[in-house]
Amino acid sequence: MSWSGRLRRSRLLRLMWCLLGAAVGLAVALGVTGPAHSPLLLASLGGSSVFLFGLTRAPATQPRSLFGGHLAGAAIGVACYGWLGDSLPAYVLATMLTLGFMLLARTVHPPAGANPILMIHAHAGWAQLWQPVLLGVGALAVVAALWSRLVPGLFRYPVAWATPSPERVDWGGWEDTRPLAASTAGGAGTTESVQTPSIENDRI
Repeated sequence: MSWSGRLRRSRLLRLMWCLLGAAVGLAVALGVTGPAHSPLLLASLGGSSVFLFGLTRAPATQPRSLFGGHLAGAAIGVACYGWLGDSLPAYVLATMLTLGFMLLARTVHPPAGANPILMIHAHAGWAQLWQPVLLGVGALAVVAALWSRLVPGLFRYPVAWATPSPERVDWGGWEDTRPLAASTAGGAGTTESVQTPSIENDRI
């Protein structure tokens, strides 16, 4: 049996593949952004690696949410720091605005929720949106795209560029009462029709 066949049949090997991919992705992202930047500015990349390599097909992992969430959260943090400084109201307002933006734009990427707090704490300026935020996230996404193409039969990242996250407007504890087709209308590239390939004789 080929190595790709063994990888598909063994949960342990698939787990190790995910872990190795996350390690490579983080190493590349941190190497590209350089050691001169505060580790705090890069902390949310760890959370993103969980999605990119562990939950590759999730709506929150796709580029719309990955880049939209990170850039919006970072920008809001910089703006709130410029207005309110390093203060409690700045942290609270920035986090609230980031959550509101991601829900309204349907670009929810949970690790990016830390970005406004990190940017304020680091006293970051607008230049940090490019380096390290965009550069770090971009490097991580490129590694994820390449990693998903190394084994035949895997879903390739990105699965769908414009999939909204969340796919339904289920904010908080409320249920979205609109039909699913209406909530995703115009959102080409949703993952509703994606079928998970069956793996026979799945074993550890």
